[in-house]
Amino acid sequence: MDWSEPRSFREWLSRLVSLRCLLTLLIVYCLALSELRFDWVERSIGAYLVTTNPARPRSGHIWEKSRDTVIARKTLEKIVTDRQASQRSALDATNLVEMVATLPEDQGAMLSADRFRGLYRNLPDRLAADLMSPIELLRLSSSGKWARAYLRKQDGGLKIYLLDPGNRVLKEIDVLSEFLRRIEREGILIEGALEDIPGLTNRLYPAQQFFSALEALPKEARIEVLDQPETLLSMSNPVDRVGISDEALSGFIDIGFEFLENGTPKVILVQARDWAVWQLSLLLEGEDSPPPEGLTP
Repeated sequence: MDWSEPRSFREWLSRLVSLRCLLTLLIVYCLALSELRFDWVERSIGAYLVTTNPARPRSGHIWEKSRDTVIARKTLEKIVTDRQASQRSALDATNLVEMVATLPEDQGAMLSADRFRGLYRNLPDRLAADLMSPIELLRLSSSGKWARAYLRKQDGGLKIYLLDPGNRVLKEIDVLSEFLRRIEREGILIEGALEDIPGLTNRLYPAQQFFSALEALPKEARIEVLDQPETLLSMSNPVDRVGISDEALSGFIDIGFEFLENGTPKVILVQARDWAVWQLSLLLEGEDSPPPEGLTP
């Protein structure tokens, strides 16, 4: 092979079209074409980098971006899981108090209209009417516009939004924490005697005396003292004693009905309007004077 510099154009041309040069160009062309077709160079480099990947430090923009992505995905999965758990607990709740207890602060749950009506029916009649007029609920149900209810825990209370299919608000209801405490205490069954319950120890009466005085009240007052007497009638044993609380909460007073069950005293708490309890107390104490201002029906 002549390694000297060609001295003429003919010598340049003869070397260029030589068999060795043409084979070299053909091989380079075939390698380039196969790379463009099969990307074997990139694949080989990638396979090599994969084998050395565990030994390389996990630093740099790509690693940081990947790490942030993994953290964000795990955070979102936890948020979604927590919300789904809260939603399931809210759907399993039998009353508004249980629903508020299962919801995290400033979070809510979406209920169907039928589910909300079920919660409404589980409330005592008096509490249900204070929450929302049953006639208005019937109007919304029959209108065909009400599709769902969104309940959101807020400041210890509850916000209720009745929504149409487009999630437009048909009615907004503010449920204060005092109202939730009324629901919690209404119809609660307590193990023990009346003397064991703070606030019910000062005014205790035999059941016969209490119900005789209650029967003497006007009908509207009787309903405000005991609006669901069937609760007491459904018990296997009759009421022995009745205790009336000295404190009022949002215009209501606790009344405890004590009875025996398998020889153990138990008390059912109900809530009565303060003005009606005042009229009842006058009869129980044998007094007859006009009620103080603000306690008239």
